[in-house]
Amino acid sequence: MNDSLISISTLDGRYGEQLKELSEYVSEYSLIKLRVLIETEYIIALSDKKIIRGLSKKEKNYLRNLSSDFSLKDAIEVKKIERDTINDVKSVEIYLRKIFLKTSLKDTVEYIHFGLTSDDINNIAFRLMVKISTSKVIIPILKKILKDLDISAKKYKKIVILARTHGQPAVPTTFGKEFAVFRNRLNKEIINLKNQKLSGKLNGAVGNFNSLYFVYPTINWTTFSKEFISSFGLTPNLVTTQINPFEDVISLFQNLQRINGVLLDFDQDMWRYISDAWLKYKVAEKEIGSSTMPQKLNPINFENSEGNLVLGNGLMQTMIDKLYLSRLQRDLSNSTVIRNLGSVFGYCLLGYKNCLSGITKIDINSRQIEIDLNKDWSILTEALQTYLRKIGFENSYYFVSKLSKGSKLDRDSWIEIIKNLPINKTHKDILLTLTPKNYIGLAEKLADMD
Repeated sequence: MNDSLISISTLDGRYGEQLKELSEYVSEYSLIKLRVLIETEYIIALSDKKIIRGLSKKEKNYLRNLSSDFSLKDAIEVKKIERDTINDVKSVEIYLRKIFLKTSLKDTVEYIHFGLTSDDINNIAFRLMVKISTSKVIIPILKKILKDLDISAKKYKKIVILARTHGQPAVPTTFGKEFAVFRNRLNKEIINLKNQKLSGKLNGAVGNFNSLYFVYPTINWTTFSKEFISSFGLTPNLVTTQINPFEDVISLFQNLQRINGVLLDFDQDMWRYISDAWLKYKVAEKEIGSSTMPQKLNPINFENSEGNLVLGNGLMQTMIDKLYLSRLQRDLSNSTVIRNLGSVFGYCLLGYKNCLSGITKIDINSRQIEIDLNKDWSILTEALQTYLRKIGFENSYYFVSKLSKGSKLDRDSWIEIIKNLPINKTHKDILLTLTPKNYIGLAEKLADMD
């Protein structure tokens, strides 16, 4: 039977093929592999500080190969051990002890996980999962979306459309400038995401280096901890309980939530533009929009993107609300929560991929845009009342409002209003040059501004 058909989660089932690149970084296998990496690097660090005997170059390479060559088969061995221990980190230690005892490293076996608590390993491992997934998967696809938004901003900067505020017709804008708004919003948040700093801690059972200091009081353990944490590209956090507080991860989640918010806004706007037939939505020849209506071409990528981004944000918010809290020096309720990192990144990635796919399927419907733009020339009354103010026309806003409020004006009606204004011909001629298509302010230039 196809495993995807019996998966509980759609991430591993229906959408499994689309999320393959994430499994390398946020799966249970990845987590175990990272634990092996941290435990073996710890042995090397103890050796470098002369806490244990010096390791040869060959032995160090061997240790590093244990993590780099760690296979799915190896992970299964660790999980077998965990069936008895019911402790995932201890299972890695036992796995490594068995290996060490068969090598020249057997005299260092008692220093595996020496003086550490599980979260000394896990806090680093989970943050490395976040760090690597963000840099290897999330940021690259966001950059692709950013690039396509920029291309669209420049490509459509001369395409004038009717703007809407409160869902009602407003003064014109251009498609390019509206794409530029999303480009600039997204760009700012991608920069923030790149600059997010994640922390790490290595300080024992309740954060005081108790056992390490007791058995090796002459070692500067705070310096050791700083150097070890920094070697993974993380910021050392020396003052903690048993856990490393999650404000850094929360900050990154909130950054992702803002990114998702920008793209949710974009998805919904694209959906509306397609609904209004201002954008055409291209689909594959064999793609079916409706099981009953043959003519349907549905904007399913933008809809799928919206749904998955909502799920991603909702899960992140649940995790944020929980990760702030840890009773006294430690409780395990946040441990089961942080394990859902893969789901967070999975929903986000699905949202991003579908958004990107949606952008590639849209095209301009110039004819419908032109029809709707010229349907009601009352959108030019903003320009009229503002110009009348400039030339000293008393109570110009209310004068224009009486002429146009609640009514639609076609081109001829607009021209008639201008011709009947009690102003001189020079001013009338200026106002008669106005059309919905040329009343766009600096929209074209703004489309190029980042």
